[in-house]
Amino acid sequence: MHSKVNIVILAAGLGTRMKSKKAKVLHKAGGRTLIEHVVHTASSITDPQWITVVVGHQRHQVESILAPTGVRFVEQAEQKGTGHALLMCRAGLEERGGLVVVIYGDGPLLSAATIQRLIDTQESGTSAATLITTRMEDPSGYGRVLLNHRGYVTAIVEQKAATPEQLQMKLANSGIYCFRADPLWKHIGEIQTNNPAHEYYLTDMAEILTRAGNTVAAMEVHNQQELLGINTGVELAYVDAIFRQRKVNELMLAGVTIEKPETVVVDSQARIGMDTILEPNTRILGNTVIGEDCHIGAGSIVQDSHLADRVEILPFTYLASSRVDADVHIGPFARLRMQNHVESGAHIGNFVELKKTHLGAGAKASHLAYLGDSEIGANVNIGAGTITCNYDGVKKHQTQIGAGAFVGSNSTLVAPVQIGEGSYVGAGSVITAAVPAGALALGRGRQVIKEGWVENRKKGA
Repeated sequence: MHSKVNIVILAAGLGTRMKSKKAKVLHKAGGRTLIEHVVHTASSITDPQWITVVVGHQRHQVESILAPTGVRFVEQAEQKGTGHALLMCRAGLEERGGLVVVIYGDGPLLSAATIQRLIDTQESGTSAATLITTRMEDPSGYGRVLLNHRGYVTAIVEQKAATPEQLQMKLANSGIYCFRADPLWKHIGEIQTNNPAHEYYLTDMAEILTRAGNTVAAMEVHNQQELLGINTGVELAYVDAIFRQRKVNELMLAGVTIEKPETVVVDSQARIGMDTILEPNTRILGNTVIGEDCHIGAGSIVQDSHLADRVEILPFTYLASSRVDADVHIGPFARLRMQNHVESGAHIGNFVELKKTHLGAGAKASHLAYLGDSEIGANVNIGAGTITCNYDGVKKHQTQIGAGAFVGSNSTLVAPVQIGEGSYVGAGSVITAAVPAGALALGRGRQVIKEGWVENRKKGA
C-alpha cells in the first residue's frame, strides 16, 4: 500500500555565505538554477501538485522560474529556521495525510533514487520518521545523530551544542527527512527556540517524536556527494563541474564526439545527436537541440537554438534563439543573435550578423554583412559589406528580398524596402525604393575622372 507523497523543498533563505545579492537557489550549476534541479528531481517522484516550495528571499523570481512546472508555493516571510519553514506548510498539507519528505533547494545532487529509497524505507517500517545519515571522517559543521541500542534515532545534536564526546561521533545528519504526516503535524508545534540562534530547528523533531513514544529510523547514504548543500561560490563551482562532467560523459556514451571534453560546456537540458562533433571550448547552452552529423567548431557558442542534421558551425560562431535547417554552413566568426531561421543549404560566412532574419534555402551571405529584420528568399546572394538599415531611430523596419535576387557588395538597403525576385542591385548602391522583379537597381553617384589632377595639384595649379 503506497502512501501519497508530499515533497517540501525549503528554498526561502538568502544564503549569506554566497556573498551575493542573489538568493542562493537562483544561482546556476549545469545550466539550471539550483532550485530547478531539485524540482526536476522531485517531479520524478510525485506529481507537481504534491510538491511545495517554501519561498522567501526573492520569492517572485523563484516563483516565476518554477511557475511552468505546476508546483505549489508557501511563503516564509521571516526566516526563523527549518522547523518554522515546514510549519508554514501545515495549513496546506495537514489534511492530505500520507508522507512528507523534506529536502533543500540548494542540494541539486540529491538523486531521485535516494529519495525513493528514503520513502520506501519509511513505508516499510513503523517509525514516525526516517532521516538520511552519512558517516564522515570530518563531520565538522554537521549535527551528530544519536542512536539507541536498537539503532533508532533518539536525538540530533547540533555541533554548537554537542559535548566533546558527541563531537567525536562520525554519523552526521543530512537534514533530509521523510515523516508520517499525522505525528509530524501533531508535534511540530512543540519545537522550541532554546538554541544559540533562537530558531526553530527541524532537527528537534527526532527527540520530540521519540519522547512521544514513536521511533525515528536512520537511513545511511554512502555517497556523500549527493548530500552536498551549496553554501559558497567554491561549492557552486564544484557542483557545476560535476554536472558538466556527467553531461559530456552521457553524450560521449551516446555517440557524440567531444574533443578535449574538459574544455567543453554542455547544459543539462541540451540534446545532441549521434555522430555530431564538438570541438574544444564549445559551449552548448540552454534548451539547445543539435541533430546528427553536425560539426560545432572550436570556441563556438550555441544557446537556446535548434540545429537540424549535418549543420556545420565553423570556429568562434555565436547562435542564440535561432533555428537552423539541415545542411547549413555557418562561420567562422558569424553571429546569429536572436529569432533567426536559416533554411536548408544556406551559407553564412565570416563576420556576418543576423537578427530576426529568415534566410531562404540555398541563400548565401558569405562575408561582412548585417542582415536584420529581413525576409530573404531562396538562392539569394548577399554581397560582402551589405547592410540592412532596419532602424530609423524610433522603429525597426523590414527588408524583403525575393528569391534568386543578387545584392552587390557594399550595398545599403534602407528599410522598409522590397527587392524583387531575380533582380540585381549594383555594388555600392544605396537602395531606398522598391526594386521590381527582374530589374537592375543602381543607387550611386556617377564616377568622375579628372586626367592630370595629381600633377596639377603638385604644381599648385
